[in-house]
Amino acid sequence: MKAVQITEPGKIDIIEKERPKIKDPTDVIIKIKRVGICGSDLHIFQGHNPFASYPRVWGHEFVGEIVETGQKVENVQIGDHVVGEPIKYCGECYPCRQGRGNVCENLKVYGVHIDGGCQEYVLMNSKHVYVVDKKVSWDEAILIEPLTIGAQVCFRSDLKKDDVILIMGSGTIGLCILQIAKTYGITAIMTDIINDKLNYATTLGADYVINAKDEDVNEKVMEITKNMGANVIADTVCSKESFKEAVSIASAGGRVVVLGFGPTPSKIQQVLITKKELNIVGSRLQTKRFPLVIKLMNERKLNLNTFVTHHYPIDKVEEAFNFAIDNPSSFRKIVIDNISIV
Repeated sequence: MKAVQITEPGKIDIIEKERPKIKDPTDVIIKIKRVGICGSDLHIFQGHNPFASYPRVWGHEFVGEIVETGQKVENVQIGDHVVGEPIKYCGECYPCRQGRGNVCENLKVYGVHIDGGCQEYVLMNSKHVYVVDKKVSWDEAILIEPLTIGAQVCFRSDLKKDDVILIMGSGTIGLCILQIAKTYGITAIMTDIINDKLNYATTLGADYVINAKDEDVNEKVMEITKNMGANVIADTVCSKESFKEAVSIASAGGRVVVLGFGPTPSKIQQVLITKKELNIVGSRLQTKRFPLVIKLMNERKLNLNTFVTHHYPIDKVEEAFNFAIDNPSSFRKIVIDNISIV
């Protein structure tokens, strides 16, 4: 079968691999229909991801159809449309025992530590596979994994009805946070420096948008909230300045959710954290958010029809990556959708 691997930073190859075979009675084989390109995939390609090993078949956002099942598989059947949860965790370490396999001491992520979804068939344990209604298109289903990242942010922030959330950055993850957050009945403020992204955020339900290049975000948020500040701030910009600004803008009793992996330290005034008794939490991957996102998607409570903007076949992956790197403001989601080639 065909697979696409990042052989080393800057080098992509289409390779031949043996089609996987059922090993355990709870295994399934998925015929891949879509693979989404994430910013972390671009970082692997560029050599900027500190967790990746090479060579690596990339792709942690993937959906497909079940074509084979082990004898003890009960939750899926042949022909089901499914999404794969792209992490493996040991189930035994301290975070796993607390139900937080996303930060397992032995965490393995598909497409980063182990081969991912950009291949014709993927073998997975059925406990990491979730059925999606066949009425949901493949272009919608491929958004499930990034939407679980948004759902995790809402969970980690203890988001409540009537909260005001400030989402810093209107890229893919920011928009996914917005989509999930709006189901809580909250007021959402979005920032970015590109008006087209802010305009699109408005179509997805953002109540207020702020161009951080043209306006003072702190002043604008205080104006919108009548000097309360935002109750929840999700920092998807992930710079030392954005983190500092988030702490400053947060309301008393507020929650700041950090998604960044950058090594540059931020200088934060401790008095702001203590005086306002802020909760500052990290959010990585997700913990059992797939059922929630799939339920919302099946019930048509998410606006996803225009999210995927570009399609490439499997033999054009390098072209897709280079387009994404060179034109970061020209797309929302790029997918690889012709996985089988002759």
